[in-house]
Amino acid sequence: MNSAAVVNFAPEKGSVEIREIPRPEIGNEDVLLEVANVGVCGSDLHQWTADHSWPVNYPVVLGHEFGGHIAALGKNVKGWKEGDRVVSETAAVIDKENPMTKQGLYNLDPTRKGFGYGVNGAMTRYVKVPARCLHNVPNSLSFEQACLTEPCCVAFNAVVGNGNIKPGDRVVVLGPGTIGILCAAMARLCGAEVAIVGLEADKGRLKIAEENYGCTPIIKDATPWAFERDGLGADMVIDAAGVSITLKNAINLVRPNGHISKVGWGKDPLGFSLDPLVQKNATLQGSFSHNWPIWERVIALLTSGALNVKPIIGGVWGIEDWHEAFEKMHKGEVVKSILKPV
Repeated sequence: MNSAAVVNFAPEKGSVEIREIPRPEIGNEDVLLEVANVGVCGSDLHQWTADHSWPVNYPVVLGHEFGGHIAALGKNVKGWKEGDRVVSETAAVIDKENPMTKQGLYNLDPTRKGFGYGVNGAMTRYVKVPARCLHNVPNSLSFEQACLTEPCCVAFNAVVGNGNIKPGDRVVVLGPGTIGILCAAMARLCGAEVAIVGLEADKGRLKIAEENYGCTPIIKDATPWAFERDGLGADMVIDAAGVSITLKNAINLVRPNGHISKVGWGKDPLGFSLDPLVQKNATLQGSFSHNWPIWERVIALLTSGALNVKPIIGGVWGIEDWHEAFEKMHKGEVVKSILKPV
Protein backbone atom coordinates (compact mmCIF):
# COMPACT_ATOMS: atom_id res chain seq x y z
CA MET A 1 0.00 0.00 0.00
CA ASN A 2 1.51 3.29 -1.13
CA SER A 3 1.09 6.73 0.49
CA ALA A 4 1.81 10.27 -0.67
CA ALA A 5 5.02 11.71 0.78
CA VAL A 6 6.88 15.03 0.63
CA VAL A 7 10.26 13.97 -0.75
CA ASN A 8 13.50 15.96 -0.98
CA PHE A 9 15.09 14.16 -3.93
CA ALA A 10 18.25 16.12 -4.82
CA PRO A 11 20.60 18.83 -3.49
CA GLU A 12 19.49 21.44 -6.02
CA LYS A 13 17.17 24.26 -4.93
CA GLY A 14 13.47 23.38 -5.13
CA SER A 15 14.05 19.61 -5.33
CA VAL A 16 10.98 18.67 -3.31
CA GLU A 17 7.86 16.98 -4.67
CA ILE A 18 5.04 14.60 -3.80
CA ARG A 19 5.92 10.97 -4.45
CA GLU A 20 4.09 7.74 -3.72
CA ILE A 21 6.11 5.56 -1.35
CA PRO A 22 5.44 2.06 0.03
CA ARG A 23 4.47 1.43 3.64
CA PRO A 24 7.74 0.97 5.59
CA GLU A 25 8.92 -2.42 6.77
CA ILE A 26 9.69 -2.35 10.49
CA GLY A 27 12.37 -4.20 12.44
CA ASN A 28 12.11 -6.06 15.72
CA GLU A 29 12.84 -2.94 17.80
CA ASP A 30 10.62 -0.58 15.80
CA VAL A 31 7.03 0.53 15.66
CA LEU A 32 5.04 1.60 12.62
CA LEU A 33 3.58 5.00 13.41
CA GLU A 34 0.53 6.37 11.62
CA VAL A 35 1.22 10.10 11.53
CA ALA A 36 -1.50 12.40 12.84
CA ASN A 37 0.36 15.71 12.42
CA VAL A 38 3.84 16.78 11.39
CA GLY A 39 5.31 20.26 11.83
CA VAL A 40 7.27 22.06 9.13
CA CYS A 41 10.69 23.00 10.52
CA GLY A 42 13.06 25.70 9.33
CA SER A 43 15.46 22.89 8.42
CA ASP A 44 12.84 21.44 6.05
CA LEU A 45 12.71 24.85 4.39
CA HIS A 46 16.52 25.01 4.25
CA GLN A 47 16.66 21.66 2.43
CA TRP A 48 13.94 22.87 0.04
CA THR A 49 15.83 26.10 -0.72
CA ALA A 50 19.20 24.26 -0.72
CA ASP A 51 20.91 26.54 1.80
CA HIS A 52 21.49 23.90 4.47
CA SER A 53 24.86 22.87 5.93
CA TRP A 54 24.28 19.22 6.90
CA PRO A 55 24.55 16.02 4.84
CA VAL A 56 21.28 14.71 3.40
CA ASN A 57 20.62 11.13 2.29
CA TYR A 58 18.74 11.81 -0.98
CA PRO A 59 16.00 10.96 -1.72
CA VAL A 60 14.44 11.37 1.71
CA VAL A 61 10.97 12.03 3.09
CA LEU A 62 11.01 15.30 5.03
CA GLY A 63 9.62 15.86 8.52
CA HIS A 64 10.91 15.28 12.04
CA GLU A 65 8.32 17.03 14.25
CA PHE A 66 5.56 14.46 14.49
CA GLY A 67 3.14 12.44 16.51
CA GLY A 68 0.45 9.86 15.89
CA HIS A 69 -0.85 6.41 16.78
CA ILE A 70 1.10 3.16 16.87
CA ALA A 71 -0.15 1.00 13.98
CA ALA A 72 2.12 -2.03 14.43
CA LEU A 73 4.90 -3.23 16.73
CA GLY A 74 8.14 -5.13 16.16
CA LYS A 75 8.29 -8.45 18.01
CA ASN A 76 10.80 -7.24 20.63
CA VAL A 77 8.98 -4.01 21.52
CA LYS A 78 7.80 -3.90 25.13
CA GLY A 79 5.63 -1.39 26.98
CA TRP A 80 3.65 -0.15 23.98
CA LYS A 81 0.52 -1.34 22.20
CA GLU A 82 -1.32 -0.60 18.97
CA GLY A 83 -3.35 2.59 19.18
CA ASP A 84 -1.10 4.31 21.74
CA ARG A 85 -0.79 8.09 21.27
CA VAL A 86 2.88 9.02 20.95
CA VAL A 87 5.41 11.55 19.76
CA SER A 88 8.86 10.59 18.53
CA GLU A 89 12.31 11.95 19.16
CA THR A 90 14.47 12.73 16.14
CA ALA A 91 17.54 10.51 16.70
CA ALA A 92 16.45 7.74 14.34
CA VAL A 93 19.88 6.10 14.11
CA ILE A 94 22.43 6.16 16.93
CA ASP A 95 25.47 4.09 17.90
CA LYS A 96 24.71 2.49 21.27
CA GLU A 97 28.44 2.02 21.86
CA ASN A 98 29.36 5.67 21.26
CA PRO A 99 30.71 7.35 24.43
CA MET A 100 28.17 10.19 24.09
CA THR A 101 25.29 7.72 23.81
CA LYS A 102 26.50 5.90 26.91
CA GLN A 103 26.29 9.22 28.79
CA GLY A 104 22.67 9.65 27.66
CA LEU A 105 23.76 12.37 25.22
CA TYR A 106 22.93 10.39 22.10
CA ASN A 107 21.92 13.67 20.44
CA LEU A 108 25.64 14.45 20.35
CA ASP A 109 26.69 11.10 18.87
CA PRO A 110 28.59 12.20 15.72
CA THR A 111 27.18 9.23 13.77
CA ARG A 112 23.57 10.12 14.66
CA LYS A 113 21.14 10.26 11.76
CA GLY A 114 17.83 12.06 12.12
CA PHE A 115 14.43 11.77 10.50
CA GLY A 116 13.98 13.96 7.44
CA TYR A 117 17.61 14.07 6.33
CA GLY A 118 19.36 10.84 7.36
CA VAL A 119 16.36 8.50 7.14
CA ASN A 120 12.80 8.93 5.89
CA GLY A 121 10.76 11.33 7.98
CA ALA A 122 7.09 11.83 8.75
CA MET A 123 5.60 13.93 5.94
CA THR A 124 3.65 10.86 4.86
CA ARG A 125 1.09 8.48 6.36
CA TYR A 126 3.38 5.89 7.96
CA VAL A 127 6.89 6.18 9.38
CA LYS A 128 9.21 3.57 10.91
CA VAL A 129 10.30 4.62 14.41
CA PRO A 130 12.65 2.91 16.88
CA ALA A 131 10.62 2.23 20.04
CA ARG A 132 13.33 3.94 22.15
CA CYS A 133 12.31 7.27 20.54
CA LEU A 134 8.69 7.17 21.73
CA HIS A 135 6.99 9.26 24.41
CA ASN A 136 3.40 8.98 25.56
CA VAL A 137 0.99 11.79 24.69
CA PRO A 138 -1.88 12.31 27.19
CA ASN A 139 -5.39 12.33 25.73
CA SER A 140 -5.82 15.95 26.82
CA LEU A 141 -3.04 17.13 24.47
CA SER A 142 -3.98 17.42 20.80
CA PHE A 143 -1.57 16.15 18.17
CA GLU A 144 -1.53 19.59 16.53
CA GLN A 145 0.19 20.81 19.68
CA ALA A 146 2.03 17.60 20.58
CA CYS A 147 3.79 17.50 17.21
CA LEU A 148 5.57 20.69 18.30
CA THR A 149 7.22 18.90 21.23
CA GLU A 150 10.44 18.69 19.19
CA PRO A 151 10.98 22.44 18.59
CA CYS A 152 9.94 23.07 22.21
CA CYS A 153 12.70 20.67 23.25
CA VAL A 154 15.19 22.54 21.07
CA ALA A 155 14.18 25.75 22.86
CA PHE A 156 14.29 24.14 26.31
CA ASN A 157 17.82 22.88 25.70
CA ALA A 158 19.01 26.25 24.35
CA VAL A 159 17.55 28.25 27.22
CA VAL A 160 17.65 25.88 30.20
CA GLY A 161 19.92 22.92 29.39
CA ASN A 162 22.66 25.00 27.78
CA GLY A 163 21.88 28.28 29.53
CA ASN A 164 22.27 29.62 33.04
CA ILE A 165 19.13 31.72 33.12
CA LYS A 166 17.81 33.11 36.42
CA PRO A 167 14.61 34.95 37.37
CA GLY A 168 14.98 38.65 36.67
CA ASP A 169 17.60 38.20 33.94
CA ARG A 170 17.37 40.32 30.82
CA VAL A 171 17.34 38.08 27.77
CA VAL A 172 17.51 39.14 24.12
CA VAL A 173 16.32 36.65 21.48
CA LEU A 174 17.53 37.29 17.93
CA GLY A 175 15.13 35.89 15.30
CA PRO A 176 11.33 35.55 15.62
CA GLY A 177 10.94 32.18 13.91
CA THR A 178 9.53 29.13 15.63
CA ILE A 179 12.66 28.43 17.67
CA GLY A 180 13.20 32.09 18.54
CA ILE A 181 9.64 32.56 19.81
CA LEU A 182 9.73 29.28 21.73
CA CYS A 183 13.09 30.27 23.28
CA ALA A 184 11.51 33.56 24.30
CA ALA A 185 8.52 31.74 25.81
CA MET A 186 10.85 29.38 27.69
CA ALA A 187 12.90 32.28 29.05
CA ARG A 188 9.69 33.93 30.26
CA LEU A 189 8.75 30.68 32.03
CA CYS A 190 12.10 30.93 33.83
CA GLY A 191 11.23 34.42 35.07
CA ALA A 192 13.29 36.52 32.67
CA GLU A 193 12.46 39.82 31.03
CA VAL A 194 12.64 39.08 27.30
CA ALA A 195 13.04 41.16 24.18
CA ILE A 196 12.69 39.49 20.77
CA VAL A 197 14.35 41.07 17.75
CA GLY A 198 13.44 40.92 14.07
CA LEU A 199 13.22 42.97 10.90
CA GLU A 200 10.42 45.14 9.56
CA ALA A 201 9.03 42.12 7.69
CA ASP A 202 8.75 40.22 10.99
CA LYS A 203 6.18 42.53 12.60
CA GLY A 204 3.42 39.92 12.55
CA ARG A 205 5.56 37.29 14.25
CA LEU A 206 6.91 39.80 16.77
CA LYS A 207 3.34 40.74 17.66
CA ILE A 208 2.57 37.08 18.40
CA ALA A 209 5.52 36.98 20.80
CA GLU A 210 4.41 40.20 22.46
CA GLU A 211 0.72 39.39 22.86
CA ASN A 212 1.02 35.73 23.84
CA TYR A 213 4.32 35.42 25.66
CA GLY A 214 4.83 38.86 27.20
CA CYS A 215 7.94 39.75 25.20
CA THR A 216 9.14 43.21 24.17
CA PRO A 217 9.19 43.35 20.34
CA ILE A 218 12.12 45.19 18.77
CA ILE A 219 12.81 46.01 15.13
CA LYS A 220 16.52 45.73 14.30
CA ASP A 221 18.49 47.34 17.16
CA ALA A 222 18.10 45.97 20.68
CA THR A 223 21.00 47.98 22.12
CA PRO A 224 18.93 50.51 24.11
CA TRP A 225 16.81 47.74 25.70
CA ALA A 226 19.80 45.53 26.48
CA PHE A 227 21.76 48.33 28.14
CA GLU A 228 19.01 50.30 29.87
CA ARG A 229 19.19 48.58 33.26
CA ASP A 230 22.80 49.19 34.25
CA GLY A 231 24.60 50.04 31.01
CA LEU A 232 26.40 46.71 30.72
CA GLY A 233 24.19 44.64 28.41
CA ALA A 234 21.91 41.62 28.49
CA ASP A 235 22.51 38.69 30.83
CA MET A 236 21.81 36.26 28.01
CA VAL A 237 21.46 36.51 24.24
CA ILE A 238 19.92 33.68 22.23
CA ASP A 239 20.94 33.61 18.56
CA ALA A 240 18.04 31.85 16.87
CA ALA A 241 18.53 33.48 13.47
CA GLY A 242 21.68 31.81 12.20
CA VAL A 243 23.09 34.45 9.83
CA SER A 244 26.58 35.62 10.69
CA ILE A 245 25.66 39.19 11.59
CA THR A 246 23.35 38.05 14.38
CA LEU A 247 26.25 36.44 16.25
CA LYS A 248 28.18 39.69 15.97
CA ASN A 249 25.12 41.49 17.33
CA ALA A 250 24.88 38.97 20.15
CA ILE A 251 28.48 39.63 21.19
CA ASN A 252 27.78 43.37 21.18
CA LEU A 253 24.60 42.98 23.25
CA VAL A 254 25.80 40.56 25.93
CA ARG A 255 27.14 41.89 29.21
CA PRO A 256 30.62 41.08 30.56
CA ASN A 257 30.62 37.51 31.91
CA GLY A 258 27.27 36.99 30.18
CA HIS A 259 26.05 34.07 28.11
CA ILE A 260 25.27 33.59 24.41
CA SER A 261 23.31 30.51 23.38
CA LYS A 262 23.64 29.85 19.65
CA VAL A 263 20.89 27.60 18.34
CA GLY A 264 20.42 29.00 14.80
CA TRP A 265 22.28 27.36 11.92
CA GLY A 266 24.14 29.37 9.28
CA LYS A 267 26.64 27.97 6.78
CA ASP A 268 28.37 31.25 5.84
CA PRO A 269 31.74 32.36 7.26
CA LEU A 270 31.63 34.86 10.11
CA GLY A 271 33.88 37.60 8.72
CA PHE A 272 34.49 39.41 12.01
CA SER A 273 36.76 39.20 15.04
CA LEU A 274 35.79 37.33 18.19
CA ASP A 275 38.05 39.57 20.29
CA PRO A 276 35.05 41.34 21.92
CA LEU A 277 33.85 37.94 23.13
CA VAL A 278 37.28 37.37 24.73
CA GLN A 279 37.39 40.85 26.23
CA LYS A 280 33.94 40.42 27.78
CA ASN A 281 34.83 37.01 29.22
CA ALA A 282 31.47 35.90 27.80
CA THR A 283 30.38 32.32 27.18
CA LEU A 284 29.45 31.30 23.64
CA GLN A 285 27.48 28.06 23.89
CA GLY A 286 26.28 25.97 20.97
CA SER A 287 23.02 24.13 21.51
CA PHE A 288 21.99 21.12 19.46
CA SER A 289 18.96 18.89 19.70
CA HIS A 290 17.75 17.23 22.93
CA ASN A 291 17.43 13.93 24.78
CA TRP A 292 14.93 11.79 26.70
CA PRO A 293 14.54 13.77 29.97
CA ILE A 294 14.03 17.02 28.05
CA TRP A 295 11.18 15.42 26.09
CA GLU A 296 9.47 14.23 29.25
CA ARG A 297 9.75 17.68 30.84
CA VAL A 298 8.44 19.49 27.76
CA ILE A 299 5.47 17.14 27.36
CA ALA A 300 4.60 17.90 30.99
CA LEU A 301 4.78 21.65 30.28
CA LEU A 302 2.56 21.31 27.21
CA THR A 303 0.05 19.10 29.01
CA SER A 304 -0.24 21.41 32.02
CA GLY A 305 -0.71 24.45 29.80
CA ALA A 306 2.34 26.19 31.27
CA LEU A 307 3.69 26.28 27.72
CA ASN A 308 1.02 27.07 25.14
CA VAL A 309 2.01 26.54 21.50
CA LYS A 310 -1.40 27.32 19.99
CA PRO A 311 -0.50 30.97 19.21
CA ILE A 312 2.34 30.00 16.88
CA ILE A 313 0.32 27.54 14.78
CA GLY A 314 -0.50 29.34 11.54
CA GLY A 315 -2.57 26.60 9.95
CA VAL A 316 -2.90 22.92 9.09
CA TRP A 317 -2.49 21.72 5.49
CA GLY A 318 -2.89 18.35 3.80
CA ILE A 319 0.23 16.64 2.45
CA GLU A 320 -0.73 17.55 -1.13
CA ASP A 321 -0.71 21.25 -0.12
CA TRP A 322 2.82 21.11 1.30
CA HIS A 323 4.04 23.86 -1.04
CA GLU A 324 1.61 26.45 0.33
CA ALA A 325 2.49 25.44 3.89
CA PHE A 326 6.23 25.82 3.13
CA GLU A 327 5.76 29.13 1.30
CA LYS A 328 3.73 30.77 4.05
CA MET A 329 6.35 29.85 6.63
CA HIS A 330 9.25 30.77 4.36
CA LYS A 331 7.78 34.24 3.77
CA GLY A 332 7.14 34.75 7.48
CA GLU A 333 3.37 34.95 7.01
CA VAL A 334 2.98 32.28 9.71
CA VAL A 335 5.30 31.14 12.49
CA LYS A 336 4.58 27.43 12.17
CA SER A 337 2.89 25.38 9.46
CA ILE A 338 1.57 21.91 10.24
CA LEU A 339 0.74 19.10 7.82
CA LYS A 340 -1.90 16.40 8.26
CA PRO A 341 -1.15 13.27 6.21
CA VAL A 342 -4.57 11.60 6.54
